[in-house]
Amino acid sequence: MTPTLADILDAAAQGRFPAPDGGTTVVPQPSHRDAGVIAFTAHSVVFTDEDPQWVHSTLASLDCDELAAAMNPRFLAAFLARTGRTTDCVDLLTVASSLPGDPPVDLRELTDPDHPRVHSARERRDDVRVWATDGGVVVLGRGVAGRWETAVEVDEEVRHRGLGRALATAARHLIPPGRWLWSQQAAGNARSIRAFQSAGYRPVGAESLLIAR
Repeated sequence: MTPTLADILDAAAQGRFPAPDGGTTVVPQPSHRDAGVIAFTAHSVVFTDEDPQWVHSTLASLDCDELAAAMNPRFLAAFLARTGRTTDCVDLLTVASSLPGDPPVDLRELTDPDHPRVHSARERRDDVRVWATDGGVVVLGRGVAGRWETAVEVDEEVRHRGLGRALATAARHLIPPGRWLWSQQAAGNARSIRAFQSAGYRPVGAESLLIAR
């Protein structure tokens, strides 16, 4: 039986990945909102309600390395055209376990936040909550396949002081015990990647989310 996307993500969080066989697994979307591609090492997962045969035949038609075909710009362009969706970029997908105790920074929860990071989170996640500290915010919500997701934002004037790392660590204290916490960083955002990895988030693959108009 083909696993669900939630099954695949839970296994990946525990270090169990799809076989590195150059293949592509197609699974149903977990919701209308969430469609896209996750590329693990030498294996991709496409989550969509489109015909799986269309996915495989389109990938087969590309003259490119099959190990990276599902993230090839031509496939993503065809995927977007077929679904009528949009996308932002290909992100590095990272995950970390929950941590016990209180966060390492003083946080205050905002009940009616007006912040660009929060507006973006509400378009892509459910049950969004946001906490603030001097110079930054941390956002939590339920994203793809119901997974816990976080994002942080640090004010420009207080960058390079370790606040991004502290907020990324704080998010691990804010989720329920025993849960996994996911985060995406744009591949070119080296500063964010460094902050999350220093906070204990492990890279598991690349992800391109297709956003419903």
